[in-house]
Amino acid sequence: MSDKFILLIEDNPSDEALTLRALKKNKISGNVVVKRDGAEALEYLLAPRGETGLANPLPQLILLDLNLPKIDGLEVLRRIRADARTKLLPVVILTSSLEDTDIVRGYGFGANGYVRKPVDFVQFAEAVRQIGLYWLIVNESPPTI
Repeated sequence: MSDKFILLIEDNPSDEALTLRALKKNKISGNVVVKRDGAEALEYLLAPRGETGLANPLPQLILLDLNLPKIDGLEVLRRIRADARTKLLPVVILTSSLEDTDIVRGYGFGANGYVRKPVDFVQFAEAVRQIGLYWLIVNESPPTI
């Protein structure tokens, strides 16, 4: 796996497939790790360092759905921001939620962006392309701890 990869946290198989298809269409699909619920995502991101001192590699970008089983997306975001190893990771909320309170709470917990999933695939693919290009190519991320 290259140094740059996306962690997609999405429980809906259709939305997962759509996101992966949009990434592939825009040639940014090579390195995507998918976690399907909040607990699985946090277990991956906050895995304790073992005897070797190694934990799971951290993504360059997290695409986070809000409506997740076990632990919801906002709580996942809160815990990401509370841990020194992950607090600076770029997190873009990618959701179908139309609730203004979700936007406010998402930014309040430290989201770097909030994107509503467009219903139209062409619009969705373009949104994913722009997200991927910015966060994986243009943006200069802080060094990992």
